[in-house]
Amino acid sequence: MSRVDEISQISRPAESTPPTFPYERGSDSSPVSSGFESDDQDGKDSLELELEKAVFGDDSGFHQRLNEHSRRKDSQVLSTTQRNDLQTRRERQELENIQDLEDADLFVLDSAPSGQLVTKTSNLESQASKDDAGAAWYDSDDERIVVSLQNNPRLRKLRVYEDEDLVNGVEYRKRLRRQFEHLNPVPRWAIQSSHGMDIERSQRGHSTVTPVLDQRPESDDEMSVDSDALSSAPLAKFLQNPSSLIQQQPSTSQSGKRKLRSEVIDIQQTKDVGGAQPSAVTSLEFHPHHAILLSSGPASTVSLHHISPRPPNPNPLLTSLHVRSTSLATSSFLPPDGSKVLFAGRRRYFHSWDLETGRVDKISRVHGHEGEQKSMERFKLSPCGRWMGLVGSQRKGGGLINVLDANTKQWIGEVRVESKGGVADFAWWRDGNGMTVLGKGGEAVEWEGKQKKIVARWVDEGAVGTTIVAMGGRGTGAKDLGNDRWVAVGSSSGIVNVYDRKNWEAQDMAANPKPVRAFDQLTTPTSHLTFSPDGQLMVMASRWKRDALRIVYKNWPTSSTPLGRITAVAFAPNSEMVAVANEQGRIRLWELRA
Repeated sequence: MSRVDEISQISRPAESTPPTFPYERGSDSSPVSSGFESDDQDGKDSLELELEKAVFGDDSGFHQRLNEHSRRKDSQVLSTTQRNDLQTRRERQELENIQDLEDADLFVLDSAPSGQLVTKTSNLESQASKDDAGAAWYDSDDERIVVSLQNNPRLRKLRVYEDEDLVNGVEYRKRLRRQFEHLNPVPRWAIQSSHGMDIERSQRGHSTVTPVLDQRPESDDEMSVDSDALSSAPLAKFLQNPSSLIQQQPSTSQSGKRKLRSEVIDIQQTKDVGGAQPSAVTSLEFHPHHAILLSSGPASTVSLHHISPRPPNPNPLLTSLHVRSTSLATSSFLPPDGSKVLFAGRRRYFHSWDLETGRVDKISRVHGHEGEQKSMERFKLSPCGRWMGLVGSQRKGGGLINVLDANTKQWIGEVRVESKGGVADFAWWRDGNGMTVLGKGGEAVEWEGKQKKIVARWVDEGAVGTTIVAMGGRGTGAKDLGNDRWVAVGSSSGIVNVYDRKNWEAQDMAANPKPVRAFDQLTTPTSHLTFSPDGQLMVMASRWKRDALRIVYKNWPTSSTPLGRITAVAFAPNSEMVAVANEQGRIRLWELRA
């Protein structure tokens, strides 16, 4: 053998047999032990083997638990079947027992024991009949309802004693009504009026309710009355009987005893009149004799409130009248008795509401002057109650005021002013025999009603877009010019000029009179000027700026006075109250003290 062959044999590994495993697939031979398994089994003690059995289990324990689960499942199925069979037998027995019962006896109401109910079942029908004697609708289910006063914290105030819990529906309704009346007592005027209506009905021998308002519009879609018999019928009785409402007491200032201090004013805010209205209140006026406040606005509703700031029901609403599709701009009592209310919006018509009869009349046009009067939203009634002035729509050659008879609503004359831009505003004289008409350019004319002509002309000093005019002062002015002491003129710059008419004469009128006082507290256009009836106080305001209301006193209003954007101002006839309305629909009320 060569050396090369020896080397190749040494480098090639020897053939070896394949390894033998403990188990061979398809072989019946027993496993071959390598010696390690026997050593491992011999190394486990009895405690370790018991722990291993408890954790991993063995064949005998698995089969035992499987058999127990099967037996338990079979017992559950058997019990369910038995219960179903028992329920079926009970239902069959109940059906056999109720075949002979009436339909009303087939249903029962699950309620508390009779001993826990406040009202006995035997008395339910009689009590319900007493409570609902005047009700329009009665629900018989109220007798079966049971309400818990303990479970609901909001109902615990309805309990009579602390441990009381369950009450029936009739008693629950009575207690709710009693709680409401406790928080909102019935006004004295409503109690008196209701008592008077009951007496009247008993005398007539029937209980027919009198219609609220005899409205007679031309179309059903133009007017609707949102009121009821308890609000309008008493109002007519109030106005017919002076003792029904608290009348305005004559002010001591009329006899010269009540006089405001010159340094500071004593003014106290009282309760607001009503809640927030759905829109701004653009018109306010006090009744000339009764404690009633008239208000209206773009919400198309005329409201009458009884001015009585004392609790528990301050300044209650007497009645209201709603006019469809008419945004109201002006409303006013007809002097001198205030038995009628006239109101108008930006329409070719206005309405007259008779408070004594409840009738509402619609005046659709000014005959012969329809072209000059396209809107009747701006009007004022003379203090004497004879005439009505309407700002005309025509501006050709200046502006005009159409004068109507306040009773017949017939046209009787007109007043023209030569001013660029038309009529800014006008104001009736105190005696009602004439008016002062102001043009937007500052030109003013004095119109006398008896002669139906202009008797004097004058120009406002420094007139820059005049906006409003107001008359004030009691019986100390020019005799032939209405006997008003003061005339105030507001402008678009906020300046307010006040003139003294004491020495004015219609025959010898200065063309450019000098104002005795010029107020510059406002910085936006003047929208409201109002004198108190006794002439001691003047309020000026602008709706174009928040809290823009001023008087001649420095201590009021303050920065914390809740005014808002002013939309209307009115004084009471005795000059002891002032009402201020704003764009939020609030009507604030202040009491003036000497």
